[in-house]
Amino acid sequence: MNTPLKVMYHNPVGSSGYDQVFADMVAAHKLPNTEVHITSQPADQGAFNHIEFRAYEGIVTRGIIRAARAAAREGFDAFAIGCFYDTGLHDAREVSGEMVVTAPCMASVEIATSLANRFGVIVGRRKWVDQMSRTVADLGQESRLSGFYHVELGVNDFQTDHDRTNDLLTAAGRRAVEQEYAEAIILGCTLEIGFYKELEKDLGVPVIDPSIAAFKRAEYSALLKRQCGWVPSRKWSCEAPPEEEIARFGGFDDGEIFGNRIVVEADPRATPLAA
Repeated sequence: MNTPLKVMYHNPVGSSGYDQVFADMVAAHKLPNTEVHITSQPADQGAFNHIEFRAYEGIVTRGIIRAARAAAREGFDAFAIGCFYDTGLHDAREVSGEMVVTAPCMASVEIATSLANRFGVIVGRRKWVDQMSRTVADLGQESRLSGFYHVELGVNDFQTDHDRTNDLLTAAGRRAVEQEYAEAIILGCTLEIGFYKELEKDLGVPVIDPSIAAFKRAEYSALLKRQCGWVPSRKWSCEAPPEEEIARFGGFDDGEIFGNRIVVEADPRATPLAA
């Protein structure tokens, strides 16, 4: 039986405004035998269309945890969190069972460091740098970071004027490559989606789109899970909370968990995965 890989890409906001953008990205990049669900959170859990602020992150983190747990129970192989802050990554992993959880910063840094010795990150606002730099340090790659380059655009500004966004990203990328010797560029926001190919032509270095990186890393993890049996550890710091305690505390599984869902189907003609 040809059972597809199942991946969920979770847009961690209470708005479905960009879900179709991510669905189009997935459709263009997924393997034929992968089924992908693009989900977002219910509006009553925080009707944000961005989570630039830690206060917003705090509100949506509960929804990310609940979404990851629900996806695991639905039989998904992997789950990608669609925010470059990697919001709720470690929290969601605790309750993901045998489902792998990944996120854009972690995935992008992993890919960039496989292609180059030194990378720079182009972010929207200076506000974001402190938190993101700590993530890079936690990943053990601080010594390979040329710097963060902010263009003073908010999350929802990237897609409003594509020509202006491209010009700002290109200028920041040139500064990173030509002045601070970055050999690869990471775009530090999932809504910087759609610009990486043009930037690669202009800058002459690999440019990592974090939305694609998070999704493809999740898809690859799903493949490794199926073919090699590699699932999240549950030893020591990776220990999961006891199910009986979760049931007693409540709030993990009740009520509405997903506000919107777009399904990008697997191709039924795809070659079956090797066992």
